[in-house]
Amino acid sequence: MDILATLVCVLCGYLIGSISFAVVVSRLFGLADPRTFGSKNPGATNVLRTGNKGAALVTLIADALKGTLAVWLAQVFGAAYGVDEVGFALTGLAAFVGHLYPLYFHFRGGKGVATFFGVLAIINFWLALICGATWLVVAYFLRYSSLASILSAVIAVFGQAVGWGFDGVLICIIVMAALLVYRHRQNIVNLRMGKERRIGERTSGAVKH
Repeated sequence: MDILATLVCVLCGYLIGSISFAVVVSRLFGLADPRTFGSKNPGATNVLRTGNKGAALVTLIADALKGTLAVWLAQVFGAAYGVDEVGFALTGLAAFVGHLYPLYFHFRGGKGVATFFGVLAIINFWLALICGATWLVVAYFLRYSSLASILSAVIAVFGQAVGWGFDGVLICIIVMAALLVYRHRQNIVNLRMGKERRIGERTSGAVKH
């Protein structure tokens, strides 16, 4: 693995990940800043609380694709300069960190669920399918996005370890999963207290007047 080329890919991954589409899309749709209402999390679930499903869907897809794009660019342009599979995973991790702590938005980012899946989809497609199915089942039956996300992150770690062994890619997935769970720490408290908001639940202040 070429260290310099890998560092360039990692930096580009972070810059791509720093684009907070929840904020950008909300502005384009004339919605309130998602950092000012509900969970105050700039992510698709909070955008959905405005009642605008289209804006939430665009946010979800864009946040996922930026993770995929960052890794894909590293694969296409970095491989020729010695960037290997671990370097690709590090680039995905950087994009994920960029979403959590975006350079362009005063380091106030989201919880990284969509970007996590976007990265996972390109570094381990089959594992992404398993985790995606887990998210859908939990979200459908229990209506808690946070719980679905946490369980999916845990399964990603164990699935990668059991199915593909211990390597640099697994370490990147562990770090992403740990950060994802950490960013959901308040949600975990809310779940234990029965105060967690369900998917689609609208909240005051979510729409501009």
